[in-house]
Amino acid sequence: MKFKQKIVITIAFLLLGGCATEKPVERIPPPTPQETAETYLNRGVDSSQRGEYKKAVSDYNKAIEINPEFVVAYLNRGFTYSKMGEYEKAIPDYNKAIEINPRYAKAYYNRGFLYRKMGEYDKAISDYTKAIEIDPRYSLAYYNRGNAYYYKGEYEKAWEDIKKARSLGYKVPSEFLKNLKEAYEKQKRISPN
Repeated sequence: MKFKQKIVITIAFLLLGGCATEKPVERIPPPTPQETAETYLNRGVDSSQRGEYKKAVSDYNKAIEINPEFVVAYLNRGFTYSKMGEYEKAIPDYNKAIEINPRYAKAYYNRGFLYRKMGEYDKAISDYTKAIEIDPRYSLAYYNRGNAYYYKGEYEKAWEDIKKARSLGYKVPSEFLKNLKEAYEKQKRISPN
């Protein structure tokens, strides 16, 4: 029995001694969760709201790199480019958002808004019309389509859209209403019936 006890003690000693002489096991921290496309999108939104447009674009780029079908990232990057005055970069982002989701009214609206700012009223009207077809209660699209008609001198169509925007709850600026009314009445007086 003494022999068996010695063997057990020796084995225990070797095991314990072996553990004591080895390097302690280093705890490896669990890997940090990979940044998600949504994380970068949210960061981009925050940066854009602070006016840090280049940082926002960088985050939207990362979101798109992670998820090339992330339609909201294209929309937001396009919007940020438009805030920077880089329309030539914004339009392709809106195009891509529409390609990914052809029923995305906001993408048509945003692209139409840029076209209107660029003086391309027919393209703007087309995009606003598509946004309205998708979402018939899109009051802002009616207002801006009316605005585009106004700039084209199509005051009757402008009035129709402005009335629709107001019926949907959009508060049309009084100065614009005044200018439209004057232009419309002047056109009616000049135009033969």
